[in-house]
Amino acid sequence: MTNISSKSLILSLIILAGFSTAKAADDTKNEFNPISTGVTSLSIAPDARGASMGDIGAATDPDVNSQFWNPSKYAFAYSQAGASLSYTPWLRKLVNDIYLANLAGYWKVGSGDNQAFSGSLRYFSLGEVPMTDGEGNTTSTINPYEMSFDLGYSRKLSEKFSMGVALRYIYSDLGYSDGTSSETTKGASAFAVDISGYYTTYPVIGNNECQWSWGMNISNIGSKVSYNGGTDPAFLPTNLKFGTTFTFPLADYHNLSLSVDANKLLVPTRPRLDDYDTETDYETALQEWKDKSSISGIFDSFHDAPGGAKEELKEINYSVGAEYNYNQQFFLRAGYFHEDKTKGNRQYFGFGAGFSLNVIRLDAAYMIATAQSSPLDQTLRFTLSFDMDGLKDLFGGGGGGKKKR
Repeated sequence: MTNISSKSLILSLIILAGFSTAKAADDTKNEFNPISTGVTSLSIAPDARGASMGDIGAATDPDVNSQFWNPSKYAFAYSQAGASLSYTPWLRKLVNDIYLANLAGYWKVGSGDNQAFSGSLRYFSLGEVPMTDGEGNTTSTINPYEMSFDLGYSRKLSEKFSMGVALRYIYSDLGYSDGTSSETTKGASAFAVDISGYYTTYPVIGNNECQWSWGMNISNIGSKVSYNGGTDPAFLPTNLKFGTTFTFPLADYHNLSLSVDANKLLVPTRPRLDDYDTETDYETALQEWKDKSSISGIFDSFHDAPGGAKEELKEINYSVGAEYNYNQQFFLRAGYFHEDKTKGNRQYFGFGAGFSLNVIRLDAAYMIATAQSSPLDQTLRFTLSFDMDGLKDLFGGGGGGKKKR
């Protein structure tokens, strides 16, 4: 019988969990209780701009990659259309063939310039995983991957407020197919929806016109995924993101934005054996967890942590970040992401820069984890964006979109 080697299996679990491998301290190891989901690659930030600010994007200025952070921002986009390609070598300290690729774009429609269609395609490759026989000999290799495709629509409901929705198809193939094995597994598919909102206003402080924005996105509301006929279903990483950004001018052509984002997975906590008196009670609770619907899980996620309200608060991750720009042509960014040590212990700083011409913008990000043993340390991201209004101007089409103040 063919099996995945133990080394590769452990690596896959690290990748899918998305958690740091830093070991919890002795006084907290019994409290270590991260939330379990399927298709966790959906939670990886795809673009360099948001990642360089500590995974921030709920209320930052609209850009071509808003589909992941907050689709409703597209209705306030300054250009008529745009497209981008992002690439992230993932866990490159451990392996060199795991990566996330993301293609995103949008197009504003209608004479009122109040609505937009958008879309994105994500592909997460886990590289080559060797298969071994019962004696540990490599017999073949597989190439597990996860992908998603989504389409979104956003519209201004007033001069300051917009809402958006995105529909997503998800496919995850982490198993293998071997005609000689009775344990052949199949890929899992699911459907999900995002619901988002964005509010922006321009207060005058002193003699300066500033911008203050708020954003919210509930992402991946959808069906469960299962690789074995439904006997062991997993919840999608349904997530509530909420954030605010304040932008103010430092001088002519010089602007600084400060942002804060908070995230909470809307997924019920999987029961742990340590929390029950008998194994029978645990098995009963585990079966109830498996049978729970996704919608019920969203509501239960606010009050089902074994540690009560104190543990629920630990499930909230937060990010703080800043972005400096000169005339929307040169950008410097920095931020910090924090996750409680009992919920995964992902804690890292992000740094990045960007340069924009009339048509093309290039952004890069670099991640430094607070724990040197973290496989997320030294993660790089690159994003190449194209402004369609810039292309029109370049080829003499004239017009152009609205320019950011």
